[in-house]
Amino acid sequence: MRILFLAGGSPATVFGLAPLATAARNAGHQVFMAATSEMMPVVNGAGLPGISVTPHSIRDFMTTGRQGEPLQWPADPQDHILFIGRGFGRMAADSLPALIELGRAWKPDVLVGGMLCFAAPLAAARLGIPYVRHAWDTGEPPEVDGAAESVMGPELAAAGLTRLPGHDLYIDICPPSLRPAGAPEALPMRFVPGNGQRELEPWMYTRPSRPRVLVTAGSRVSRHQYFDYVRGLAEKVSALGTELLVAVPDEVAGEVAAGLPDVRAGWMPLDVVTPTCDLVVHHAGGGTALAAMNAGVPQLLIPNMPKLVAPSLRLVEYGAALMAEDGEDSRDTVVALCEKILGDPSYRERSRELAREIRDMPLPAQTVGALEGLVA
Repeated sequence: MRILFLAGGSPATVFGLAPLATAARNAGHQVFMAATSEMMPVVNGAGLPGISVTPHSIRDFMTTGRQGEPLQWPADPQDHILFIGRGFGRMAADSLPALIELGRAWKPDVLVGGMLCFAAPLAAARLGIPYVRHAWDTGEPPEVDGAAESVMGPELAAAGLTRLPGHDLYIDICPPSLRPAGAPEALPMRFVPGNGQRELEPWMYTRPSRPRVLVTAGSRVSRHQYFDYVRGLAEKVSALGTELLVAVPDEVAGEVAAGLPDVRAGWMPLDVVTPTCDLVVHHAGGGTALAAMNAGVPQLLIPNMPKLVAPSLRLVEYGAALMAEDGEDSRDTVVALCEKILGDPSYRERSRELAREIRDMPLPAQTVGALEGLVA
């Protein structure tokens, strides 16, 4: 069987699909993963054959309209969510021709698309094959789907449709206790953490003698993106006096850590490092949040995008995290919230319960059979 996976424009979207794609390859199936050109090194680094379906980055689709007009990020939180949906819709429209061309040449039996990869259902419909929607975190706002449709009129019309086609199967990696109300029926699958790797050092996999706190804003931090956010967060958390890890690309590690005491900064594999930590403080990104849940480590969430607030609140309500909303993350507040989590064992206990729940979900290897069933 041939299975075509479609990821998005960030490493998290690749690593979200890689466990199932790898399991399918290990089961003897042929697997390709399509994504943006920028993501090809990430796809190949995950050990998967990759094919680019657009030379543009996700940033291009968030800053430029379909007619080439410049776009501005809206300030209103709800408008921000719809804006993101339209950006993913533009990426889908740009990717669709190459995706269909690839499908006609390679003839896959099933197409598995990441949660916001809206080219996947259209391409599957045009190719006459089953479409599987694959979540890559604990939930995306449902309004995003309609926003994507609103900019894909020509592509929908070419397929004789007015709406995006539905899925034949939905695979969800969100722990059942954190699924939002009204979530669609889904096949649950265990989350398996994934990230770029490097040669390990002993401190990465051994617990220190005192509390260790990890700070990160994801893998896309650069001098022009999220730098001030993660530097500011590291400064605030450093006031705790614990050992501090700051997970950022090596290119900015020196600047992020400058002047901070007892800090290690740089690229570190979260799947290895997170289990040695007592707390993860981060931007509420889905992949980072799931990595901490999987390791049974409590979290302090400071969402840097409005769409991340809802899944963060569900984690807070479960008792495995606390959250500081945008504008309410002063140093004193961050320190107080960190101290509350570190001083109250219930946050660790609830986090470990989530980890056990994740471990009880079906493995990707067990999920491959559902793909085989669709084709059979």
